[in-house]
Amino acid sequence: MTGIIKGISRRQALAGAGAAAATGLVTSPSIILAQTPETLRFGHLTPRTGFLGPLGEYGVMAVDLAVEEINAAGGVNGRKLEALKEDSVNPQTASTKAERMIERDKVACIIGEISSASALTIAQVAGRTKTLFVNTGANSDALRGESCNRYMFHVEHQNSMYVKSCGRSLLAQGLVKGKKWFSLTADYAFGHDLLKVAKRFMEANGGQFAADKLVPTDATDFSALLLEIRAAKPDLVVSNLAGNQITNFLKQYSEFGLTFPVAGFGFDTALAWAAGKDNFGGTWPCVWHHLIDTPSTKAFVAAFTKKYGKPPENQAWGDYMAVKIMAQSMNELKSTETPKILEHWEKGAKFDVMKPRQGYFRASDHQLISEMYTITALPPAQVKNQWDLFTSSAPVPGPDENMEVIATSGDEAVCKMS
Repeated sequence: MTGIIKGISRRQALAGAGAAAATGLVTSPSIILAQTPETLRFGHLTPRTGFLGPLGEYGVMAVDLAVEEINAAGGVNGRKLEALKEDSVNPQTASTKAERMIERDKVACIIGEISSASALTIAQVAGRTKTLFVNTGANSDALRGESCNRYMFHVEHQNSMYVKSCGRSLLAQGLVKGKKWFSLTADYAFGHDLLKVAKRFMEANGGQFAADKLVPTDATDFSALLLEIRAAKPDLVVSNLAGNQITNFLKQYSEFGLTFPVAGFGFDTALAWAAGKDNFGGTWPCVWHHLIDTPSTKAFVAAFTKKYGKPPENQAWGDYMAVKIMAQSMNELKSTETPKILEHWEKGAKFDVMKPRQGYFRASDHQLISEMYTITALPPAQVKNQWDLFTSSAPVPGPDENMEVIATSGDEAVCKMS
């Protein structure tokens, strides 16, 4: 952020910054700007470095675009919206930064995150301070289950929704019943949770695992695992990987010349773009993609592409939607008070989520309920540009189905809001 808040001179601001620096509190120039009656601040935390960093950067770009559009339309209840953005780095740092944003910078809410482990620590701060946290990228079922929190809502969809959406396609392809899967799983909270959900799906549909391997999040060389896959001769290779693990795996899978079918239960379209048309392959679930044929998707894609020179991917969708939903709710309620927004969402407020049907937050676990998609890689010869690498299924569930059929239910739904 630039500029000086009305009523504070540059000399006063710099003096305040110097005093804060002496106590070790300054981490970015933006913190010397106090929130005023003329401004409203949202906190944005997401990984911008490490294996999830490429996805986090899409989230940052989307937040900037959303804030720009909201302010051009009059802001939030007449106040200018500002986003205080930080790299969440890891769970401990995420917790520290969330607490600082809430207690010192007086943000109205926290938005963002991709790591399920970091999302949990942010949610703990949000619950303790009674501040809304909208998770835009962490998938773990546990965040909507045993670790659910009255002050945490989820725009990103849960692992069960990803598995059940992609699972429909795999069942139709005959790749489940009686088949052997070889799975690779990211060795952290998200991957462990996703593997649990995938195994539950397999057991319910008559499949089995030939092997399942945990992969460190900093791993870049998959050659040993690829040799194991070649020897195992599985019917399907399953990715429960995350971030640029997926890109590296797909590139090396292609280099090894392996031809076993590939599918994944966690996915972001930016990872396909990074792999490229000659390496990207298989069947993958997606919460949103830039080819969805709705007016709001077309408008978002056009605005994002004009600003950044490339289309948005699904992480950009999540962060953009969270900012827009929060601002829309505050404008409709003419209030920024957490209890009023929380009640509004729990009562089933509907939102345009750039899909054929409107979405809503499920009161029982605060999961955004909306359609998903399954995408399938195009043969390289059919790819016309670097972005449109796949074809998409129709929305899942179908138009005559309840959208909650892909979410946790029955014994799977264990959230107890405090």
